[in-house]
Amino acid sequence: MNKWLITSGVMLSLLSANSYAVMGKRYVATPQQSQWEMVVNTPLECQLVHPIPSFGDAVFSSRASKKINLDFELKMRRPMGETRNVSLISMPPPWRPGEHADRITNLKFFKQFDGYVGGQTAWGILSELEKGRYPTFSYQDWQSRDQRIEVALSSVLFQSKYNAFSDCIANLLKYSFEDIAFTILHYERQGDQLTKASKKRLAQIADYVRHNQDIDLVLVATYTDSTDGKS
Repeated sequence: MNKWLITSGVMLSLLSANSYAVMGKRYVATPQQSQWEMVVNTPLECQLVHPIPSFGDAVFSSRASKKINLDFELKMRRPMGETRNVSLISMPPPWRPGEHADRITNLKFFKQFDGYVGGQTAWGILSELEKGRYPTFSYQDWQSRDQRIEVALSSVLFQSKYNAFSDCIANLLKYSFEDIAFTILHYERQGDQLTKASKKRLAQIADYVRHNQDIDLVLVATYTDSTDGKS
């Protein structure tokens, strides 16, 4: 009787392992594959990219603005076929198996769109990577109801590129295109010199145009008011 119980236990273990193989598909770069690259590093935009083999790219980006900002996109080779609820979990790396997983938050990935995370949650993903952990997105496969998809970001070789990304963010211009797209410059009253505020704004416009290759035309219009004030 004891021998039968032991044999049965082994069979159950094997069945359980097989079930897991069928139930889940995991996309993650191995330590040998893991890469992080700064693909954009300008005063207008910073972009840090991590390729995920057979899946797509994880992309962190921040843009020139009055406020510090961060966007994260999980760019998929094949967009979501259905909207799915997604669990974002911080997993320990393979070489620290004794550590527990931590749930970060719940998200939604929408049909026909890449996965998107913004605000504090995006900063939280960077924080987990900095700790050496693997932020992981888990959701039900839209093609197979009995299968879950796990997409993990590897922290291998992350730190040095993250340092460069942080430096880039610190050097972003403190204003966006929308802030300067329509600007009124004022002259000193009864004079032909721009006010200090106008000189500062003009310098900002010049700085932005110098770094943005997409701007090829700047229109300037002048007028005077009824008191002979010029703008």
